[in-house]
Amino acid sequence: MAHAAGARAGLDKRPADVAAMFDRVARRYDVTNTVLSGGLDSSWRRATREALGARPGQTVLDVAAGTAVSTVQLAAGGVTAIACDFSQGMLRAGAARPVPKVAGDAMALPLADASVDGVVISFGLRNVADPDAALREFNRVTRPGGTLVVCEFSSPTWAPFRTVYTEYLMTALPRIARAVSSNPEAYVYLAESIRAWPGQAALAARVQAAGWGEVAWQNLTGGIVALHRARRV
Repeated sequence: MAHAAGARAGLDKRPADVAAMFDRVARRYDVTNTVLSGGLDSSWRRATREALGARPGQTVLDVAAGTAVSTVQLAAGGVTAIACDFSQGMLRAGAARPVPKVAGDAMALPLADASVDGVVISFGLRNVADPDAALREFNRVTRPGGTLVVCEFSSPTWAPFRTVYTEYLMTALPRIARAVSSNPEAYVYLAESIRAWPGQAALAARVQAAGWGEVAWQNLTGGIVALHRARRV
């Protein structure tokens, strides 16, 4: 679900700092995500796989894959899914999951041009130092006609709920993380990073500006999460 990029708001998202933070949350990462999402993380992963629509024999890249829980789901039905993360601790925590894994930065992927049929990034784009550079890099490694899916926290569509949700992020979420996470201080930044992230239309514009076509989005859980889908032209 959530890559917590730093222990405090204002961290400048230097890759080495972010990777070190991921290393420290890796031990209880999956449990923490399930608790903080109220168990919705599995349904968000299913929706992401459906939006990607990969076919048997295709190869897809799961960026910011963490412990590769999402990669295993993407690999169902004869799809080859590669887990990519720049946290060695995360990759080690998911070592038993039967998918190929590669260490790599979203802004400089260790793949050749036009080498995959699709790219997915779930709850990781907002923690990249330069999200626009990452979107361009995803475009580089995707074959023409391939698909991008960005699953990310977004802005709830109903204003009264949006207010309640923001209050949860800033108060309840850090308290819950203290009870279940191996590094609860990291999740203070999580709340700030979600609140600062652009809404659905603004992110769609950035995806299009990075060279992707047919950009559209789908709200999940009332807009708490949005799936942005685009085509490599």
